Amino acid sequence: MTAPVFLADSLAGAAVGARLALEGPEGRHAVSVRRLRVGEPVVLTDGAGTGAFGAVAAVEGKDRLLVEVAEVRHEAPPSPRITVVQALPKGDRGELAVETMTETGVDAIVPWAAARCVTQWKGERGLKALGKWRATAREAGKQSRRLLFPEVMDAMTTRQVARLLAESDFAAVLHEEGAEPLATAPLPAEGSVVLVVGPEGGVSPEELAAFAEAGARPYRLGPTVLRTSTAGTAAAALLLGRTGRWG
Repeated sequence: MTAPVFLADSLAGAAVGARLALEGPEGRHAVSVRRLRVGEPVVLTDGAGTGAFGAVAAVEGKDRLLVEVAEVRHEAPPSPRITVVQALPKGDRGELAVETMTETGVDAIVPWAAARCVTQWKGERGLKALGKWRATAREAGKQSRRLLFPEVMDAMTTRQVARLLAESDFAAVLHEEGAEPLATAPLPAEGSVVLVVGPEGGVSPEELAAFAEAGARPYRLGPTVLRTSTAGTAAAALLLGRTGRWG
């Protein structure tokens, strides 16, 4: 049986033989939805790289259980770190992009309010949308059995994205008219890789110029044009394979 993964508030006391409590919404899901029972395997993670592997030792009420730890694992931050700057898609395609990029292995996701985005995050609506992206990353992190969940950063403007690109070790903008394929781009063995995925309407000439000034070159992904909600996942898979993180 594959052990389900739950997000714990803290794993500060995680050690072999220790009993850790899982409570609150995660405990309720484990007890009342998954109906875990004593003896069943379970994994607790803090989402920051630590995982406690063990079995249910006791079920207490409808929203709390104790896990007896058999093993503690620590996952170091991978290198190179891969960040995807994702232009805001329409509808729920943003959550789809976050979900699949998380499952693939992206380390950070940056919502970007590009000029040609139909969707704009403003005020309470923007905060709610950002919360959905972060919740999606957490759930996808658990589903894909990651111990280190991706960081979903605050939404950035084009100027802020340009600064992020300038600070990276390799910066690229996915663009159908890119002269070079991403599959042959010179990638660093360590450090940071930042990839920009534009909106359905494409990256504007002004944005391309700003990113070029920051050191980001345009690259094409393949012979077909992908939706903004799937391009980041496809590109991330390519980068993970080329950098040896998938191997």
